[in-house]
This record gives sequence, C-alpha cells and structure tokens, in this order.
Amino acid sequence: MSEIVDQINRVHREVGLRRVPAGEAGTVVLRRTFEAEAADVWDAVTSPERIGRWFMPVTGDFKVGGHYQLEGNAGGEILECVAPERLRVSWLFGPDPGFGEVEVRLTPEGPGQTVLELEHVAVVPEEFRATFGPGAVGIGWDLGLLGLGMHLAGGGMSREEAEAWQVTPEARQFITRSGEAWGAAYAASGAAPEVAAATTAATIAFYTGA
Repeated sequence: MSEIVDQINRVHREVGLRRVPAGEAGTVVLRRTFEAEAADVWDAVTSPERIGRWFMPVTGDFKVGGHYQLEGNAGGEILECVAPERLRVSWLFGPDPGFGEVEVRLTPEGPGQTVLELEHVAVVPEEFRATFGPGAVGIGWDLGLLGLGMHLAGGGMSREEAEAWQVTPEARQFITRSGEAWGAAYAASGAAPEVAAATTAATIAFYTGA
C-alpha cells in the first residue's frame, strides 16, 4: 500500500475549464518529476517503439501535420512538436469525438531530473461530465504515468502482464486512490463537495467494475 500511495502522491493534479471554439472544455493537468534526463523522457513519449512499451501500440505518420492512432484508443493529428520541450496532438475517440487535445511539456529540473506536465483539454457531453467528472480521464493518465515511470526506471510490464495486473487488488487500490485524488482536485477547483463525491464514486466504480 505504501508504494501505491507514493506513486499517487508523486503527481500534482489540477482541474479547470477553458473556452475553445467548440464550446466549454474541461481540463485536467498532471505534473510529475521523473528521475531521468529530458532527452530520455522526450524519446520515451515520442518514439513509437517506446510508447508501445509503456502505454499502448501506436501507428501513424510521426511528423507535424501527420496522424497517429493508438491501438483500440484515441487518434488524431500531431499539431506541434518542439523537441525536447513540447508535444501537442488532437485526441479523438469514438464515432463522434468532438474536441480534444493533449499537450505534454518537459522542463529539466537539476541533474538527471525532468518535470513532465500533461494537459488534456476536451469538450464532452454535459451528462457524461456530470456523472463522472474529471477522474474519467484523470485515472487513465495516472495509469499512463505509472507505466512511464516504471519504463524510465528500467522496468515495466509486458502487455499481457499489464492486462493481468489491472484486475489485481493492487490495481484496484491504485485506481481508488487515483479517483480520490481527482475528486479532491475537482473539489479544489470549486465543485460542490457532494458533486465531487458522487463523480468520484461513479468513476472508481466504472474503472474497477464494482
């Protein structure tokens, strides 16, 4: 349990709203310091081969203006790529994806340390946001940064191992702690306590199948 708590506490989380041409978008921001040089972190988040080792398989035309597709998940256009500082892509999923963007920003922080900041901006149906809140995407990104941290440390799981881990008590504890952390961030952003509590419970139940 202490390792799970440590992994959750390594991430700073923020929740907000932003006006975009498509309407009012929800935002989630994750910030974590990794024990790795910026060049290594950059390579891990932009190399298709390495992305497949800590996140999921990806295919596409990997240049600005090109398109990518994560296997069984989101796809979109590569909008901006400034090595080794910033990557911005559209993030679209499903038959009616609406608006979504993800931006990753890297900042060196002392010898052998890099701060990664990930911002996900999306316009989602009000019913979905009211039911699940920001944790719907936040938990997924917490799991992603967990995998990235393991990968950068020289570890990680195979795809089969990761799928098996997701149904373990340890994974359920991680998801629960993550959901609670996003609920706290939601409340800190101004959401009513009862709304934050209800969306937290719904999101944890969705991820854990409880």
